[in-house]
Amino acid sequence: MSGIIGSDRDFRGYGSAPPAVRWPGDARLAVSVVINIEEGAELSLGQGDERNESVYEVVEEISGVRDLCMESHFEYGPRAGWPRIRKLLQDYGVRGTMNANGRSLAISPWLARDGVTDGHEVAAHGWRWERHANMSEDEERLAIARTVEAITAAAGMPPRGWHTRSATSPNTRRLLLEQGGFLYDSNAYNDDLPYLVGVEGRDHLVLPYAFDTNDMRFQRGGGFVFGDDFARYCIDAFDRLHEEGADAPRMMTVGLHLRIIGRPGRIAGLERFLAHAASKPGTWFARRDEIARHWLRETGREELIGGR
Repeated sequence: MSGIIGSDRDFRGYGSAPPAVRWPGDARLAVSVVINIEEGAELSLGQGDERNESVYEVVEEISGVRDLCMESHFEYGPRAGWPRIRKLLQDYGVRGTMNANGRSLAISPWLARDGVTDGHEVAAHGWRWERHANMSEDEERLAIARTVEAITAAAGMPPRGWHTRSATSPNTRRLLLEQGGFLYDSNAYNDDLPYLVGVEGRDHLVLPYAFDTNDMRFQRGGGFVFGDDFARYCIDAFDRLHEEGADAPRMMTVGLHLRIIGRPGRIAGLERFLAHAASKPGTWFARRDEIARHWLRETGREELIGGR
């Protein structure tokens, strides 16, 4: 028995005919460095949450009492990791996107002020560092509103981008449009280019994220051990996309976390990647909101930018 199975998933994408978009300065590749700010938003009984976080440097979950070990691991990011990462980005003139949890910036608003001073975008990563997949509509609506309020207070402007940790709910994009002000979201991992999706009759821009060119692979079974593992993998991805960018637009996302790549045994991997990418002509280091606006202008959809 044979036939076509119906699905609302898109496995074709642009296929062999991506939009004829050229990046500024006729760059071959747009490189988006995303600095995830999650510290203070991890689940913690000490913060009044229902349980403690278990995803960090060790494989252990403490139940019933406050986990001071886990909390200390997360504190490392703002205290010691961020200054190292910040200096490297300054040294190479890289402006990126700070993907921040609302509660993180409510606790440490100075991180947002540092980012704005350095020219980074401050985007939204949810209120807490948690999945939205099982949230009720009312819970998720409140989480989005609280995140926008906290980021606006810390950064002096509302976030234009959104990226939920891991899985969204079926309602997320509709609720983002309902909230208003969002230019794009990054809750997809299925392409090397931005693309539009329909949300209840309205078009919405998606800038895909990446879990492979990401320092999270230093964690539990991710495969990265030495800083050079991160550098080699990201450089290989960069070189392939840069080559392909001679004929078609390409975008690369590099995901960073303060408490992960900011460790002294790993930071050299980020420096090696930045040095390699910065040495190649045709590289555009860009904030995600810059990529979004440029893409919409080049594809004739400026009306989706509006005042955002």
